[in-house]
Amino acid sequence: MKFLDQVKIFVKAGDGGSGSPSFRREKFIEFGGPDGGDGGKGGSITLKSERNLNTLIDFRYQQHFKAEKGRDGSGKNKTGRSGDNLYLKVPLGTQVFEEDNKTLIYDFKFDNEEFVVALGGKGGFGNTRFKSSTNRAPKKFTKGSKGEEYWIWLQLKTIADIGIIGLPNAGKSSLLASLTRAKPKIANYKFTTLNPNLGVSIYDDKEITLADIPGLIEGAHEGSGLGIKFLKHIERCKTLLHLIDITEEDLIHSYRQVRIELKKYSKELEKKKEIVVFNKIDLINKDEIKYKLTKFKKRIKKKCITNFYN
Repeated sequence: MKFLDQVKIFVKAGDGGSGSPSFRREKFIEFGGPDGGDGGKGGSITLKSERNLNTLIDFRYQQHFKAEKGRDGSGKNKTGRSGDNLYLKVPLGTQVFEEDNKTLIYDFKFDNEEFVVALGGKGGFGNTRFKSSTNRAPKKFTKGSKGEEYWIWLQLKTIADIGIIGLPNAGKSSLLASLTRAKPKIANYKFTTLNPNLGVSIYDDKEITLADIPGLIEGAHEGSGLGIKFLKHIERCKTLLHLIDITEEDLIHSYRQVRIELKKYSKELEKKKEIVVFNKIDLINKDEIKYKLTKFKKRIKKKCITNFYN
């Protein structure tokens, strides 16, 4: 399944049905009078969050959604049938924006949340509604109101407990595959991961969701590499797991390169709790590992983990 995290769609709620101007005309009934029923309500369009979805690909091939119209009223004071509501499922973490793609309307943070994005039109009144002591045979009736219609943007921001970040080819996908049952693509070249991958790990009888974020490079916040497209997915992660390839010549530069991109994109990312993990420790000897870590800890005051694969 392809990954899609942003899409523009058109939603149109159903129009309300018109009221009826009917009069009762039956044999042997001298005073029939008005008997027009009201129109039915138009169907509304509701967005509902679904935990099992992780992409907006369903909206790739259909961008227009219209709910059913309400039926017109009829004689014998019969109210028209209301139009069926339309429910659209979106992944957990979806944000709804107005057509300008800047004004936030709603943010889905919990499973099975519902938000009415377009309200159906009200049904019109039949002529029975206008009957009075001075107007015994009203011909007046009203038409149903129009349903709401909008162009809206849906943006998906992955929700995870831990977001795995780092330079390309640092081993993020391998770590995700080791800790969870996820099966991300793993290869010995940069930008193997083109989309965020999610996995669930069980620790202390609790489910922990991990997200493998595509590699960040210098200038990612300006659109270089794949960073600008996926930096927003890090915003929802509670904790960042910063994975560093210990075979890199300058570990401090590798660390700061990613941190600078996070800061330039959003100062909120810089404040998130961070765990620094060194990977590929089996490729160099223990003395070199000790030397590099000592040098790193003198400059970067962070707790470091190196025994993930021991």
